[in-house]
Amino acid sequence: VQLQASGGGLVQAGDSLRLSCAASGSTFSSYVMAWFRQAPGKEREFVAGIRLIGGTTSYADSVKGRFTISRDNAKNTLYLQMNSLKPEDTAVYYCAADNSMLIFTATRAYDYWGQGTQVTVSS
Repeated sequence: VQLQASGGGLVQAGDSLRLSCAASGSTFSSYVMAWFRQAPGKEREFVAGIRLIGGTTSYADSVKGRFTISRDNAKNTLYLQMNSLKPEDTAVYYCAADNSMLIFTATRAYDYWGQGTQVTVSS
C-alpha cells in the first residue's frame, strides 16, 4: 500500500483545514486507516482512525468534537476535516494503514505510512 498525504498549510487559530490521503497499491477497503501527528520534540501520536468497512471511528480526546475522519472507498481516499484549529495542533500529520480489524492507537500497529504533511496554526 502506498499512501500520499496532502492538504497541510499555515492557518490561524480557529480556521479549518482538510487533509487528504490517497491510497494505492492494494485493496483500500481491507484496512483500518488512521491519522497521526508529530510535533517538534514530541513523539508521534494518534489523532483519529476509521475502519474502512462499517466506518467505525475513534478519536484522541484532544481532537474530539473538532476533527472528523472519513473515507471515500470509491476514490481510495482518507480525509481529516480539522475545525477550530489551535496552535497546539501544529505538527506534521501522517496517514497510516493497517490490515487489522481494530483501530489501534500505537504507531507500531501500522504497517504503511504516508510521507506527512505540515500543519501550522498561528495564534
